[in-house]
Amino acid sequence: MKQTILLDTATTPDGRPMTLLSHDRDRMIRVAGIELMSTRQHHSEECLGELACRHLIGHRGSRVLVGGLGMGFTLRAVLGTLPSDAEVVVAEIMPAVIKWNRDPALGLGADCLVDPRVGLVEGDVGEILRTSPGAFDSVILDVDNGASALSVRGNDRLYRANGVGMTRKALRRGGCVAYWSASDESDFADLLRDSGFTVDIERVRPHAGLRGGGWHTLLLARVT
Repeated sequence: MKQTILLDTATTPDGRPMTLLSHDRDRMIRVAGIELMSTRQHHSEECLGELACRHLIGHRGSRVLVGGLGMGFTLRAVLGTLPSDAEVVVAEIMPAVIKWNRDPALGLGADCLVDPRVGLVEGDVGEILRTSPGAFDSVILDVDNGASALSVRGNDRLYRANGVGMTRKALRRGGCVAYWSASDESDFADLLRDSGFTVDIERVRPHAGLRGGGWHTLLLARVT
């Protein structure tokens, strides 16, 4: 029986333990013992990146903000959807997550981070949104498990009325903000509509092609 091996540890900005683990060929990131992401389950993250940028296929000079590097799956899908002249800004608040992704031996997002379209910012995506009015064609927010913050408690401000309004101001006309959540977010979808977005909700399996394993929720909010 193969063991789960601790590869590295870190601490979130609000003091909770974060661990990187390996089991066979898979990698997992846990916060306070709760699994936040895994290389075993990434289909919904890929769908998030593709759906958020679908309207930019063939669009010249598009600019996208990805909040949360994760294990690189969303970023890889974004890069696979966008044309060669696009610009992708990635904001990641955890230095350890950046370090893990940059290590080719871990098989995460090292190849994506050397793409010339990518600019990586170590910092809070909320600060980029606050200081970037009208700057982005798409904003992708996968900074936590959803509207209820798990990895960083301050993330929940992005899901309140002020944070949603700030995100809307950062979008260009016709822009899209896409949110990933591990659970149903009907109340948050109502807040998005009240903030002037049109909202589509997609329920996606964590594993491509499998019927089991529950559902993840993608909220696609568009400026009309």
